[in-house]
Amino acid sequence: MGVTKTMYQEGSGVNSIQGQRVIIKYTGFLKDSPEPDNKGEILEALSTVATLSKLSASAKSFGAGIGSAAGQRPSRPQEPAEAPQPADDPNFSSILDNPPELVRSGRRHGPGILILVLIPVAAFALGTWQVFRLRWKTDMLAKCEDRLVRPPLPLGLNNVADAAEVSLTGDASDFDYRRIVAVGSFRHDQEMLVGPRVRDGQAGFFVVTPLELAVPLDGSADGAPPATILVNRGWIARGQRPQAAREHTPGALPEGLVRVEGLLRAPWKRNVFTPDNRPDKGEFYFPDVVEMAQLTGSLPVWVEATMEPDLLQIYDMEAKGIPIGKPPEVNIRNSHAQYIFTWYSLSVATSVMLWMVLRKPPSDMARRVRMNKSW
Repeated sequence: MGVTKTMYQEGSGVNSIQGQRVIIKYTGFLKDSPEPDNKGEILEALSTVATLSKLSASAKSFGAGIGSAAGQRPSRPQEPAEAPQPADDPNFSSILDNPPELVRSGRRHGPGILILVLIPVAAFALGTWQVFRLRWKTDMLAKCEDRLVRPPLPLGLNNVADAAEVSLTGDASDFDYRRIVAVGSFRHDQEMLVGPRVRDGQAGFFVVTPLELAVPLDGSADGAPPATILVNRGWIARGQRPQAAREHTPGALPEGLVRVEGLLRAPWKRNVFTPDNRPDKGEFYFPDVVEMAQLTGSLPVWVEATMEPDLLQIYDMEAKGIPIGKPPEVNIRNSHAQYIFTWYSLSVATSVMLWMVLRKPPSDMARRVRMNKSW
């Protein structure tokens, strides 16, 4: 058997691909002797070496292409030149270069604080004034109640002037709510209906009839012209308005001498929604004492007839058309105690509000610093 000497040669291919080191190794066989017996194995080894050589060459060419591509980077676009800034001017002066100046950005409290100061003072003054008003009204009610319990005063020459003053103005303090009594005869032909007026949810009218006094007020003998006063006899329902519906009812239209007991009062006043009276049509929406007195030739004396309240009697009088008089009582309102509470409460509440406003610390806006120069 022949001897074959084989020499082993080891080679390598080295290249750089994208920053990585690649090593390719190959093995070769050199022949310096006759063909060995294992010729097939040698040929297979040589084929492997050739393949590795090709791979090494491809790696070198790829790395060279990558390197050339990396070396040819595109140029960056040039940025535009910056605009000139105010600080580039040597004569520029910044607000930071000037000393700050403290200024008042506004008053701590505006003009509204004056109103808040005046409200508690005014409310306290009004409450104190209502205290005096309450005392005055209480004394007046006591006097009126005292007059109601006195015996009725006969209407005569010595008191008719005061009675007329009460009816016209209500200023005669000694006769307001004074009970009087008068004797005479009614003039039903001069009857006047004032209304409509509502009583217990039902519409009706007040019957005002002139009363011709039996005794002349001037104290002269018989034959002197009689005096006449106006008497508010009371309320009747709307259905009893025509005298024909009441003429056959006893007490509805009394004849002859009658005794009338009532109160000297000033009648209620008209409001802005009350229309004017139309005497020519017999329509009276409010009692005008002067107008009614001139129309009937009476004295301007207004007397409100009174009666003791009796429920069953009132129902019977209403059905028959007999005027229902008012009970003898004082109906003057006295709300001054509520006014005192309201005004003093308002004074206390606004005083607390004023104290809270004055105690409140100033806001940050009031502490701001404003510079003496601007950009």
